[in-house]
Amino acid sequence: MAPTKAGQPAIRELGPSPFAGTKLVGELRLQVGTRAGKAIATRQYHQGALRILRPHYLDDTAQVCYTIVNPGGGYLGGDNYGIEVSVDEDTSLLLTTQSATKVYKTPGTFARQDMVVRLGAGAVLEYVPDQLIAYRGASYRQFTSVDMHEDSSLLFCEVLTPGWSPDGKLFRYDEVRLRTEVSVDGRLAVLDNLLVRPGEDSLDSLLFLQDYTHVGMLLAIDAKIGAPDVERIRELAYRIGEAQRTPVHLGISQVPGPGVAVRALSNSTEAINAVLMALVDELRHHLRDQKPLNLRKY
Repeated sequence: MAPTKAGQPAIRELGPSPFAGTKLVGELRLQVGTRAGKAIATRQYHQGALRILRPHYLDDTAQVCYTIVNPGGGYLGGDNYGIEVSVDEDTSLLLTTQSATKVYKTPGTFARQDMVVRLGAGAVLEYVPDQLIAYRGASYRQFTSVDMHEDSSLLFCEVLTPGWSPDGKLFRYDEVRLRTEVSVDGRLAVLDNLLVRPGEDSLDSLLFLQDYTHVGMLLAIDAKIGAPDVERIRELAYRIGEAQRTPVHLGISQVPGPGVAVRALSNSTEAINAVLMALVDELRHHLRDQKPLNLRKY
């Protein structure tokens, strides 16, 4: 970050903030490009309760991995967070989080996160965060907007899990809404709007969860994904799901873009992660001949 004369980080090089006019508890703005044959942040800015760790490279490709950190420890009522990610032409970024995102009780109003993503021609973004944990009394809204080129590539994962109470019972959060819009060359290709409102007595009262408590999502948009690939992903997902000790209920669909969308229901974060990560590895291998993902979190 280049400091101004007043010693504050300059953000003019990144262009106008998409979060202007919103009071943010944490803001992260990151632009990644290719320098000397490796992807690296060319511009970055952060303030408040969001940071990124130093870059590292997980394999022998040019892809860079950055890790988002929230030093505040969790989201509270009225908190607003903003994340902007731009990936330049022919540049590959893997973005993850240091740990689970925790949403605590939000009396008065919900916590919110807005994420704006822009992908240049031939750019790649793989967003593979740790799970989102919503605790008792939590209301959370997450809005993600992606503007990508027709030959760029997007891979987005999310796992939603309820928090646990000291007596071992599930906390009943109030509401979680995850809305994702993906535009390809200015055309809206995918609109995914998930709203989860647990019942007053039990998560089981949510009929569309079919007595499950955890939700997993994967969205991949890439021009190389065709109908045969979706079928192969479906077969792999069911095979991995059936191998888990905790049942996993799956839905896999081909979406415009072209691409594939996956929904997973279970009572175990580990079971859902096993399925989603197997699909991530399959897509990385098929699309870019990359090795299985190892985020090396200790």
